[in-house]
Formats: sequence, C-alpha cells, structure tokens
Amino acid sequence: MTDNDTTLIPGNDTAPLADELQRIADHERRRRTAAPRVIRAAGRTQAFTAGGERGKMRAADADRDGVVERLNMAYSEGRLSKDEYDGRLDNALSARTYADLDQLVTDLPAALATAVTPVAKINEFALASLGCGLAQFMFGPVVAIPAIVFGHVARHQIKRTGEQGAGLALAGLMLGWAAVILAIVLIVGLAMSVGINGTMHLH
Repeated sequence: MTDNDTTLIPGNDTAPLADELQRIADHERRRRTAAPRVIRAAGRTQAFTAGGERGKMRAADADRDGVVERLNMAYSEGRLSKDEYDGRLDNALSARTYADLDQLVTDLPAALATAVTPVAKINEFALASLGCGLAQFMFGPVVAIPAIVFGHVARHQIKRTGEQGAGLALAGLMLGWAAVILAIVLIVGLAMSVGINGTMHLH
C-alpha cells in the first residue's frame, strides 16, 4: 500500500478521495491566482518575458491586427500570392506568441510609420494686417497705419514661429503703405495748389 493510495481501509487514516480531489482543485486555483499577483508586484517587463525572451510572450489582439495590416499591404503590392496570403492570414489570426507572428512577416519589409505633419496655423496679425488694408477702401486711410503695424509684427512672428500668413502680412503692408503714400501725395499736391493760388491772388 502506497502513501498516495486513497482506498478506504478500516483503521486507515488516509483522507477520502473526495477530499484529495478538493485539495488538488484548491492548489490549482491558488496557482492560477498567484501568477497575476507576481506580475503586478514585479511591475517590470521581465515579469512577462519569461527571462527576457520576447518570442515567448503572449501576443495581444493589437499585435495580430498589425501583422494582418502588413500582410494586406504585402498582398496588395504583389509580394504574396493569394495562397500565401490566405495561409499567413489564418496563422496570424490564430497566433499566440510574438514568435508565431514574427515568422509570418520575417521576409517582408518593415511597415513604415505614417508621419502626420500638423498644419501650421495662420498668424493672427497677418490676418489683421490684411483686414485693415482692405478696410481702408471703406473707412479711408485712417486704418492704413494699423495695417502697417500689424504687418510688421506678423512678419516678425512668422519668422520666429514658422506660422503661415507671410503673404497676407505682405499684402497688408503694401496696401497700408500705398494708402500712406497716396495720402502724402494728395496732401503735398493740395498744399502746392493752395500755395500757387495764394501767390496768384497776391499778384
């Protein structure tokens, strides 16, 4: 009779079979719940990598989706035949570890990251400069000075920040200076006209 024999014999203190099975079940339950606690306590990648070997790590749905995208791209580019694509796609969807996924794309070029270049905003002073330059056709040359000031401020900021609107600022400056020059010409012309008329009256 061995120590592990669970057969009930009168006078034998061996636990019944049901108790033994219960102990085994309790042991398995403690073993399954202990692993997450170890992982949370570790807080490091090494707890997941089983000695740092990436290939043994369990793959996530996002990892499988990434491989599927690479397979789709390779198939659309003609790198894979229909049979190759179908076979690798099935294996990708059923893959369990990184090693399973890596072997499906090892002969394919690496996926290129899509860089999104943010669009630079238009400088507010450039908009204000152009607005004042156009407004002088309605309100007169009084808004020409703000158009010039805003235009210079905008061009200075655009050089520093890389914003858009350099052309708008230049247009505002040109309209502003054109109004100022025109006003100066009109004033000088009017003064000369008044002076000529005064001289003629004196004679």
